[in-house]
Amino acid sequence: MEKWSLMTITVLLALTVRWTVSLGSYSGAGKPPMYGDYEAQRHWQEVTYNLPIRQWYFNTSDNNLQYWGLDYPPLTAYHSFVCAYIAKLINPDWIALHTSRGYESQPHKLFMRTTVFVADLLVYIPAVILYCFSLKETSTKKKASIWGVALCILLYPGLILIDHGHFQYPLSLGFALWGVLCLSYDWDLLASVAFCLALNYKQMELYHSLPFFCYLLGKCLKKGLKGKGLILLAKIAGTVVVSFAVCWLPFCTDMEQIMQVLRRLFPIDRGLFEACMHDKVANIWCSLSVLIKIKNIVSPQTQLKVSLAVTFLSLLPTCIKLTLQPSLRGFKFALVSCALSFFLFSFQVHEKSILLVSVPICLIINEIPFMATWFLLVSTFSMLPLLLKDGLLLAYTVTSLAFLCTCLASFSIFDKTSAEDLQLKPFSLSLKGYISWFKSFPKIVRSLFVLSVALMSVLSAMSAAVPPPQRFPDLFPVAVSVISCLHFLLFLLYFNVVILWDSKNSRSQKKIS
Repeated sequence: MEKWSLMTITVLLALTVRWTVSLGSYSGAGKPPMYGDYEAQRHWQEVTYNLPIRQWYFNTSDNNLQYWGLDYPPLTAYHSFVCAYIAKLINPDWIALHTSRGYESQPHKLFMRTTVFVADLLVYIPAVILYCFSLKETSTKKKASIWGVALCILLYPGLILIDHGHFQYPLSLGFALWGVLCLSYDWDLLASVAFCLALNYKQMELYHSLPFFCYLLGKCLKKGLKGKGLILLAKIAGTVVVSFAVCWLPFCTDMEQIMQVLRRLFPIDRGLFEACMHDKVANIWCSLSVLIKIKNIVSPQTQLKVSLAVTFLSLLPTCIKLTLQPSLRGFKFALVSCALSFFLFSFQVHEKSILLVSVPICLIINEIPFMATWFLLVSTFSMLPLLLKDGLLLAYTVTSLAFLCTCLASFSIFDKTSAEDLQLKPFSLSLKGYISWFKSFPKIVRSLFVLSVALMSVLSAMSAAVPPPQRFPDLFPVAVSVISCLHFLLFLLYFNVVILWDSKNSRSQKKIS
């Protein structure tokens, strides 16, 4: 009874923080002609309610794709339609065709914020709570309590600021969490359905697709492809096909409909730097473009091929190990590593895509609290230019400090910096006798953490208060993206070392077999 009371308090606190952040500004408020993501979501409601399905993704006189045209999978469109139906009952002006463009009012803001709040409450937060209860078998001697883990995950500032500040729905990440939760109970078919829903809500869930695929394939291989494994593989394949068929059914009237939706989901012609033109993204291509103008010397087709090749090579070792040695722990670490590889090296990355790495990090915060806390702080910092543009400086500062204090109280992170706590003991044993300074590694890591946080704090303050030099108007956004990118590269190296040297995976395979 006590744990449920603590969990209720945790959820109420998380909801209070979310609602408080939502009272502030949002993306593009009062900034015509394009406004921002808030207007994009409202416009999709306008389009899906007033136009027939066959026109949702096509450029017509009633649907100008240059003005926030739908570029997400069908489930996003269906969700927009449901929200529009409710909006029509309250105030038809909110979604009136053409005349509602750029609509802004306090009642409408309350409605839109409430739709995000409800999505969080119905999908994302329950998945977090149930996932934390699935960790009950972990030792409380070494790990934080369940409610402490839940509080840290629910207070992660990056997701709160983007969903309830900037404006975005947490549904794709919520469905992906449900998929992870189902896999933790060996409900493979339900996990497949949940992840299909995530992928059909936002195509960026491709960041997580390979770990799901490799883990389930590995389970089938372990069971044997001449017996139970083949049956399980057939069931999973059938589940995926049916799930996709249901989501895409209205668009399957002809091939041109399907191809147009795919062209909207994957606009390859925009080039590698489509997102970097507007906002500085903390990935390798945008960081390199500071020194080398890649878009001026390499064609878009070559950019696509190079990014795909580098992304594939960076995640290949993790995927091979997960397929050959499938374990739930390895799967969760693979979600992190693969998503980070996609963020750093893939095509047309947006700054908000770092959330696809951060949420899997939240799932292992009880295993590596020090590194997880560090990464989550850096991931929020990497979105600073976007948050400043949306007027979220105060919310960014308060939520980041609250999150850091919560992690310090829940995990005592500065006491969790030994090689064993950082999951680096197998790696350190392999280096024994070669690197003498490994004994002082905990002290070095703690010092780097303090230096990193200090650097982020100073740069955050300068970005908000100091005008940049006239010669370098993008100095601070570029500095944020480059520094964040360097952090992410080191984190990618760290997670790959943990995964490839992990000896716990092989021991846990017996459970799958």
